[in-house]
Amino acid sequence: MPHNPPAWWRSAAIYQVYIRSFADGNGDGTGDLAGVRARLPYLAELGVEALWFTPWYVSPLADGGYDVADYRAIDPAFGTLAEAEKLIAEARQQGLRTIVDVVPNHISAEHAWFKAALAAPPGSPERELFHFRPGRGADGAEPPNAWRSEFGGPAWSRSTDPDGSPGEWYLHLFAPGQPDLNWAHPQVRQEHEEILRFWFDRGAAGVRIDSAALLAKDPELPDFDPERDPHPYVDRDELHDIYRAWRAIADEYEGVLIGELWLPDVERFARYLRSDELHTAFNFDFLSCPWEPERLRASIDGTLASHSGVGAPATWVLANHDITRTATRYGREETGFAFVAKRFGTPTDFELGTRRARAAALLTLALPGAVYLYQGEELGLPEADIPRDRINDPMHARSGGIDPGRDGCRVPLPWSGESAPYGFGGADTWLPQPDDWADHTAEAQEKDPGSMLWLYRTGLRLRRAWPASTGDLTWLDSPSGALVFAREHGLVCAVNLAPEPLALPPHTHVLLRSGPLDEAGLLPQDTAVWLRV
Repeated sequence: MPHNPPAWWRSAAIYQVYIRSFADGNGDGTGDLAGVRARLPYLAELGVEALWFTPWYVSPLADGGYDVADYRAIDPAFGTLAEAEKLIAEARQQGLRTIVDVVPNHISAEHAWFKAALAAPPGSPERELFHFRPGRGADGAEPPNAWRSEFGGPAWSRSTDPDGSPGEWYLHLFAPGQPDLNWAHPQVRQEHEEILRFWFDRGAAGVRIDSAALLAKDPELPDFDPERDPHPYVDRDELHDIYRAWRAIADEYEGVLIGELWLPDVERFARYLRSDELHTAFNFDFLSCPWEPERLRASIDGTLASHSGVGAPATWVLANHDITRTATRYGREETGFAFVAKRFGTPTDFELGTRRARAAALLTLALPGAVYLYQGEELGLPEADIPRDRINDPMHARSGGIDPGRDGCRVPLPWSGESAPYGFGGADTWLPQPDDWADHTAEAQEKDPGSMLWLYRTGLRLRRAWPASTGDLTWLDSPSGALVFAREHGLVCAVNLAPEPLALPPHTHVLLRSGPLDEAGLLPQDTAVWLRV
């Protein structure tokens, strides 16, 4: 009988490219398509199988490109549509599939649809594509409801009529430059289905769906009541019809749909992964989990259980463009992640955080399913401190300057050299690079077999050489504070989070270690090992 390998997306290692900060091909200080194309051999050698690009479309960058003005054109800062098509084809020649980012909840205030809506009167067809409402209170001076933006502050902004007088309010769950679309309108659904086809026709292998649980809104737009069920705009049942239509299109192209779903209810989460909806979704429970053995094991068990019920593969993520860098976060007193907890000046033990990040890398790569790496994770980059006058992220401004925002994990990558711009491109990079990153460059780590880059390359190579990403996981007996499990094909992964050194399980040889064993051959705290048994 012929062997039919499982679908690639069920076990792939996928690398997230934040294009503004990956590589600068034209020397203007901003990453671009030319820079990515030049670095495709690096990505292929790293051992990943697909690239997920954050939005590369035309955008005024009110929110790092997640405010899209035209889905069928590349932002000139990054290149052209023809270059994107070349990149997709050249990446495929290197064995790398391309996943594009689609942002269906909202568009840019500079999008032609919203400009037309602002120019049209209340009640017009143009305004029906969004959520325009008259204000409350005297002269309509108060927002239509008390919903809050994900970035802080009210989720409503008041428009200005063509004659200059105050007009209706429009909904934006994110920044004011990101007006929410009305997904009850058939034109909105049709447009996005055409966008999917546009990128699948150009060779994209998959689509990552931003804020996938937020599209549908209660048509009455009521005030938020925590006792009210269902939620007025999160995880509403209407979403499933939208994604079934998308799945039908993806199946025509053998494409993949990947959802960004921040949902605490695992049963509700799993509904999106039924066989006629999304293929996979990001595992935010694991991503935000603190470096604690009981919490990690519970997250792993809960993830595997919820996914197995619908036949979907689990995904494992340690970082992305919204999250404090792993090596920094794991060196703090609070090792989990929550947006509301971000503050300037949080103390970090970077050496401790790096040791834990190395162990977490082996833990993550040994788990069954797909794994995502955020660019720079393979270099062990720390979160960078951005001067306040250089912060771009709207989360900072809308928090009243309390939250440092997300720019610290979005700093341009260091490729080579002893000082900024570290081979990135232009001398004045769009976000400033730290002065002490010379040891973090890809060039420096290439020469060091003990570097984070070598750890990831070796781990990814072993992961692909033996099908470690498929098959069950079996927990083995271990002392409190340790995570020890077996996988099919003779792999055991042991991670020690306890102060007491851990005796290695019986094995034939050590495949890979995140750090050295102690003098007695025991596994120290915050260290992981792969064993052949």
